[in-house]
This record gives sequence, C-alpha cells and structure tokens, in this order.
Amino acid sequence: MAPLSQKTISEIQEKNMDKGSPILVRLFKEESELEVWKQNKDGQYALLKTYPICRWSGDLGPKKKEGDRQAPEGFYTITPGQMNPNSSYYLAFNTGFPNAYDRAMGYTGSELMVHGDCSSRGCYAMTDEQIQEIYALARESFFGGQKSFQLQAFPFRMTALNMAKHRNNPNFAFWKMLKEGYDHFEATKLETKVAVCDRRYVFDPAEPDGATRPLSFNPRGACPAYQLDKNVADAVLEMRRDEQYKMAKYIAEGVSTAASRAGIDGGMNPVFASKLNTQEGYDAKGNLVQVAAAPGSLPRENGPIPATNVTVPKNLTTQVATASDSGEGAGKPGSIAGLIGMFNASEESKAADNAAPALRGTNTDMAAKPKRSPVYQTASTPKPHHPAKPAATVASATPVARAKPTEKDEASSAPAPELRTAYSAPAPAPSAPLSGAQPVMPVGGFASRWVGTGFR
Repeated sequence: MAPLSQKTISEIQEKNMDKGSPILVRLFKEESELEVWKQNKDGQYALLKTYPICRWSGDLGPKKKEGDRQAPEGFYTITPGQMNPNSSYYLAFNTGFPNAYDRAMGYTGSELMVHGDCSSRGCYAMTDEQIQEIYALARESFFGGQKSFQLQAFPFRMTALNMAKHRNNPNFAFWKMLKEGYDHFEATKLETKVAVCDRRYVFDPAEPDGATRPLSFNPRGACPAYQLDKNVADAVLEMRRDEQYKMAKYIAEGVSTAASRAGIDGGMNPVFASKLNTQEGYDAKGNLVQVAAAPGSLPRENGPIPATNVTVPKNLTTQVATASDSGEGAGKPGSIAGLIGMFNASEESKAADNAAPALRGTNTDMAAKPKRSPVYQTASTPKPHHPAKPAATVASATPVARAKPTEKDEASSAPAPELRTAYSAPAPAPSAPLSGAQPVMPVGGFASRWVGTGFR
C-alpha cells in the first residue's frame, strides 16, 4: 500500500497536527462529501481534507433491511480489524453496520463499506486514489496508537436550515436524534461519546453526582440515570438552544421544503457528475433515454454488424420451372446455388428472353464467403417427356454431351418422391423476386444505418 504523499504530510504539519494523531470521519449523503478530521496538538479535531463522494446508493434515511440499497446513517466505530486491503473494490473499510442502535431496531444488513471503484450497492464509494489516501491516514493513526476511529454518517449537513427544509420527511424524528450528536461535535470539536438505550442514541453521558456504580446501557432496555458530561455541557447546551431557535424561525417563515427524491437512486458529487459522458440510447420498449457512462468507463463504439451465417440443410431439394415446348421443368437443382443459371440447352434463345429467376441476397453462408465467379450447370437436351436429372458434380460452362438414356435405365432410375418447396411454383415475372425469398437488405455498418438518428 502506498504511503502518504509528501503534499499530504505537509498539510498535516501546516495544521499543527502529527502524522500519527487520531482521525475522525464524517459523511454527508446529500452533499456527497466525506470529511477527514484529525486531532491537532491542542487536543481538538480540525478539518484536514474534504473528499467528493463518487457514488452512494439508496435514498436519504437509515438502512433498515438487507437488499434495500440504503447506505447507513448513524455513529459507527472503525477498528483495525475492519480495514480490508484485499477488497474487490481496491481498498475498503467496513462501516460496522449494524451497530447497537441498528440491532435494537431490528435492522439487517452486512458488509457495508467505504471503498474505491466508484460503484455502490449500499456503500459509500470513492475513487481508488481517494480511498488510498483515506486508508493511509487511518493506518497512520492506528500506528500512532488510536485503537479505533469514529465514523459519523448523516443524510445532509445538519444545520438548522437543512432541518427545516426536511421537516416533512418521514425520517425527521430519527434525524433530530442524529442532530444532537452532530451538534455535540460542532460545539466541542471533540469525539462524541455515544451510547444506546431504549432504542435511541445518547451522547456524552456521564454518571450523575453521587453515583455508586458505573453506567450500564441496554440498547433495548430503559436508560439509566445519567447527566450530560459537565466538560462539554455548557458549549453543547448553548449550541442546542441556538439551533432550535433558528429552526423554529425558518419553519415559521415558511421556508420551502426539500424536493422529493422519489425514483432517484443515490447520488454523486457534482465534480464527478459533470464528467459523465451522457449518450442517447433506447430502452427495451424503444423509448429514447439518456445513458450516462461513469468516469473511466470505456466509450461505446459503433461497429459493423457481424454477418449471420445461415446453414442450408443438405437434404433440401428445390425445383424451378422454366418455359419449354412441353411445359415441364427441364431440371431439378440439388441446392440453392443450382437455382442460378439453369437453362434448357435446346431452348437457349427462349430462356434468354424469359430471364432465369434471380436469387435475392440475404445473410447466408454464401454471403459470408469471398465472391467467386458463378459456375453454371448444363445438360444436353433430353427427350420430350423424359427430362434428364442434373449431374451431381459441377460441370464446365460449355455444354457436355451425354449418352442417350435407354428405356431400361429410365425404368431402373425412377425418380424418388421429393420435397416440394416454395421454389416449386411456376416461374415469376422477370422483375419479381423469387417466391418465398427475403427482401433485399442494404449492406453496411451499424454506424451507416443509424447516422444522424441520435442512436448510440
């Protein structure tokens, strides 16, 4: 794993911090930002860096059940055992969901991470470069003696104005509880002590005066008697009163509520959203839609449609009728190729006037092969009412004389029943396509067919 860059080390020193001092991480869904705070030499936390989140999934609000695609919200503890240097998403650390509060509420889910690769299904996804630096900062803090660091995940920056804007959200009561912890950190810049009792978070609790035994919290049981830690009480209570007054004022003034996010899955910081390569495409129903490719993904290429080979059954027998004095077919070709250039040798001038039927081009195995000069199969003029069967092998273009069949030969070689197809119909007009043939389709690449239509 890469060490911290010299630039990051310089920033740490400029902000009166040590390389191995403790860290604290805050996440904000709506703003799609991750903050890394680091303890300075005065003992308080100061903001070191803010990273744009590449992708998070779900909606604003807590994760409640496995598979709901929600990224968790709340207060979590990250230990060295939750760091994963062998993640499928480059580097990762487990958020620790479900924590004591989540379990008390009956919420389910697992393996919810902060990781790289800019892809999320209930996680907070960063770029590989970002998670590499965040991972290194955590590693240095562990090396410096920090046993665990706190992860605070919020739906948005929990200011009085934002709370007023989301006052109609079904999760508002839950968010009011999270805001208490948010305000504790904002007021003190110290890591907030978190406990859970009676299915709710409790922040910076301390033993009451005269207590004879230490506090014990049961996430599902009643809360014990406690008081707010006197070391932070004054700053926290002052900020709490100030925020409550501001929020009530915004609501009384009728500040507009936040727009609905119905149908929106997660979010992405504008830094990344602006770099998306949006292209037009069509969905399964043929509707025109906008398709966005994530940063770093391969562009869509327009290429020629590959030829589709169609195998013609070997046992297919076809027959084409041509004009003759007797009105009977002069021959029965054994393949589609034999349909081209079948003429009666004794009626060459008449057949030239009537034009032999042309095979229309389709995607067949012949179309996929290199072009070759056509080979014509001919036969000598048979006796009236006794047509000769075409030779099975390819003959030269020059007519070849054949021995006159005897009555014995004809009797012994009586034609077997043969498969009749659409080609057995009388010859169509010279300008009409062969009966049963596919229409002629233009040959060209995918791009040439759709150029100018907006289809990608």
